[in-house]
Amino acid sequence: MLLGALVDLGADVEGLRKVADIVCRSTPWCASVELKVSEEFRGALRGVRVEVNCVNKAREARGSDVLEAVERSAKAVGLGGRAFRMAVEAMETLLKAESRVHGKPPGEVHLHELSSADTVFDIVAVSWCMETLNLLEDTTVVASPVAVGGGIVEFSHGRLPTPAPATLEILRMGGIPVLGGPVEVELSTPTGAALLVSMADAWSPVHPDMVVEKVGYGAGSTEIPGVPNLLRVSVGEALDRMLMQEPLCVLETDVDDLDGETLGYVMERLLEEGARDVRFVPTVSKKGRPGMLLRALVYGEDVDRTVRLIMAETGTLGVRVLRCVRYVLEREVLPVEIEVGGVRRKVRVKVSRDREGRVIQVKPEYEDLRKLAVETGTPLRRLRQKVLEEASKSVEGLEEG
Repeated sequence: MLLGALVDLGADVEGLRKVADIVCRSTPWCASVELKVSEEFRGALRGVRVEVNCVNKAREARGSDVLEAVERSAKAVGLGGRAFRMAVEAMETLLKAESRVHGKPPGEVHLHELSSADTVFDIVAVSWCMETLNLLEDTTVVASPVAVGGGIVEFSHGRLPTPAPATLEILRMGGIPVLGGPVEVELSTPTGAALLVSMADAWSPVHPDMVVEKVGYGAGSTEIPGVPNLLRVSVGEALDRMLMQEPLCVLETDVDDLDGETLGYVMERLLEEGARDVRFVPTVSKKGRPGMLLRALVYGEDVDRTVRLIMAETGTLGVRVLRCVRYVLEREVLPVEIEVGGVRRKVRVKVSRDREGRVIQVKPEYEDLRKLAVETGTPLRRLRQKVLEEASKSVEGLEEG
C-alpha cells in the first residue's frame, strides 16, 4: 500500500521494475520477482495497487541473510544518504522485533514469511521511491496513529490475535500510537510498520497544518465492506516553516488531598523522569474543597510510564491524556564573557532562533547572573543589560532579529 501511494504520487513504475530485477539478483534465494501495477477502487475511492509476486528458492532464511540482502540491494540500486539508512534501519527494526518476540539473537531469527524476497523488495523499493520523489532530504515525515485492525491472523506460528506480535513490538519501539479496529481484519503488517518507523520523524493525531500539493492513495489487496482499504500520503508545504512542531501529550488529573511538600516532590519526580513541563493550577473540587489540577507535558513514548508515576505518587484513580502539537524554537546555549569591577566571567546565554536562523529571543542564564551579582555586588538588572549588550556583538543574527 505504501508503494501504491508513492506510485500514485509519481514514482516511476519502470524504475521500480528495474529495482525488482536488482533485488532479485542481490538476493540469493530469489528465483524471480514480478510487478503488477493497476488502478483499482476500494469502496467509491480510487487508488493504485502494486502486486509483488516472488518465487523463492528456499522457504525461509536467517535474519542476518535477509539484512545482507537488503544492504546489497540498496547499494546496487544506488540508494544514498537517508534512503540507504532508512532501508537498513527498517530491516534492523524488523529483526529486533522478531528477536524480542522469539527470544533469539536478531541475526539467528528465522523469519519464515518475512524471509521472502518480497520483503527485501518492499523495503528497498519504498526507500527508492521516497528518495526519487525527494521526500527524505529537508523534509519532515509525520505519521498518523496506526490502525492495526482486529480479529485473528494466521501465519507460521499459528493463530494469533491482531496485531501480530512483531507488528505491535515494532510500533512500540517506534513510539507510534496504535488504534484498534475499526474492522476485524489485519490492517498493519510488520514490514509496513518497520518502514513507517524508519521514515517517520514525528507523529500527529490530526493531519499536519500544511498547504497540500499532492495526495497519493495506495490500495490494499482486499475489499473491506464499509471501510475503503486505502493508505493515503499527503505532500505539501508546512503553513509556518519558520517554527518547528513536535507532538506532545498533556496529562491532567485532579488532586485535593495532598500537602504542599508532597506536591513539590511530585513535580520534582516528574521533571526528573523527563516531563517537559509540570504545573499545579488551583481549582475547587467536589463539595467546595480547594484542590489542584496537575498538568504535565510529556512525549508520547513517555505517557504510560508517567501516568503510572502520577498514580503511584498522588493516589489518583484516573489521568486524562490530551494529544497536541507544540510550536518550538531552536535553542542553543552560548557563553558570553563580560567584565564587572575588574572581574571577568562567562555567562551562559540562551539563544532562540526560528528555522531560518533568525534570532527571536536572547536570555541570560539566571543562575549565572545571580552568582555574579553576589560576587561583585552589582545589581542583577544591570548585569542582565550588560550581558545583552555583549551578546549583541557576538551572537550572529542578533542585530537583525
